Amino acid sequence: MTQPTPYKVRINSVSTPTPQNGNELPKGWQIKKLGEVCNVLDNLRKPINSTERQQRIAGKNQSVLFPYYGATGQVGWIDDFLTDGEFILIGEDGAPFLDIYKDKAYKIKGKTWVNNHAHILKGKTEFLLDDFALYYLNSINYREFVNGTTRLKLTKSSLVEIPFVVPPLPEQQAIVAKIEELLSELENGKQQLITAQQQLKVYRQSWLKWAFEGKLTNKKVKDGELPKGWKRVKVSEISNVVRGGSPRPAGDPKFYAGKIPFLKVRDITKDSGTYLTTFEYTIKEAGLHKTRQIKPNTLLLSNSGATLGVPKICMIDATMNDGIAAFLELDQRSNLFLYYFWVSKTRELRNINMGAAQPNLNTDIIKNYEVPYCSFEEQELIVAELESKLTVCDKIEETISQSLQQAETLRQSILKKAFEGKLV
Repeated sequence: MTQPTPYKVRINSVSTPTPQNGNELPKGWQIKKLGEVCNVLDNLRKPINSTERQQRIAGKNQSVLFPYYGATGQVGWIDDFLTDGEFILIGEDGAPFLDIYKDKAYKIKGKTWVNNHAHILKGKTEFLLDDFALYYLNSINYREFVNGTTRLKLTKSSLVEIPFVVPPLPEQQAIVAKIEELLSELENGKQQLITAQQQLKVYRQSWLKWAFEGKLTNKKVKDGELPKGWKRVKVSEISNVVRGGSPRPAGDPKFYAGKIPFLKVRDITKDSGTYLTTFEYTIKEAGLHKTRQIKPNTLLLSNSGATLGVPKICMIDATMNDGIAAFLELDQRSNLFLYYFWVSKTRELRNINMGAAQPNLNTDIIKNYEVPYCSFEEQELIVAELESKLTVCDKIEETISQSLQQAETLRQSILKKAFEGKLV
């Protein structure tokens, strides 16, 4: 029986030349405004109603359609084009400006259509290489150039005022070549990390699957069989499955904003922890007869919406809405065993076709679900072994996440040095 093995995660380091001393730009470099070195060709862009665009492409083969671009890249297809050639697009509005690590500019080639959510730029050949301009635009923190709070907008008048570092053209070529060399190495490292991240998910699922096949504590179990002393039971045989309820109308001050914790699906799904000890909403005593009360150490399961199938062990006196199922009269010695069982089944539960637009895991489905069941002593051993394995997974996941963040920081560092004249 071959067991999953932990992954060792490493990102290749990217070395950069030793920085020059001082903060002055190299000889021959200039600081200009973007409007001086780039043509802003917003006259070439044109918005189109999405319904009209869909009507125009309906029934047409994709081979005769043209890419349709917006703030963050291609957003679809269209039956005509407005631009033909190579251009740089930079988003005019939206979420990308909130994330300093997210690219704001990208290149388009060939026959395309650009909507009004992106500016169209072309470097003036006497000043600027397009590739240099692209990297420079993706090294800038735009917060001081954009307007708005929730929906940030980079207007053309602000765009053309952005200071632009302009080395001589031969140096631009050398800088672009060095950037591409370093970023290629960095991207390879990132792809290794992303692959390891995906493999880690498979690894976790393997341990969970084996746990409930009895293979963590019984080394000679045959596929499709359970160990001696195990049996399959319906959930209804070991607990009373009930659903919560919500006082109506929702938000009525007669029922809500009191002192009694009132759990919603969000309380269960907001983090990946095992235990629930906090709550966001409350009700008053007048709402108690329209909901369900639960005691500490009650196993819960989200049963509606896109995040159904998430278990949690509630550690507080609370009430709950109808998006949550509770396992009452369950022997608390089985709480963690059943918790991990539902963790192993989350994806399967979400794939059950319940015949409704809004996914909804009714209590009959939960009651009739079969659980591989064993003695409390063995359940305890399984949980201990499983938690040991999953702790390794968590540590590796943390390492991968930190490495990916470091890769983004390193990318920005490479670009920063490039445009300070410290890369070549």
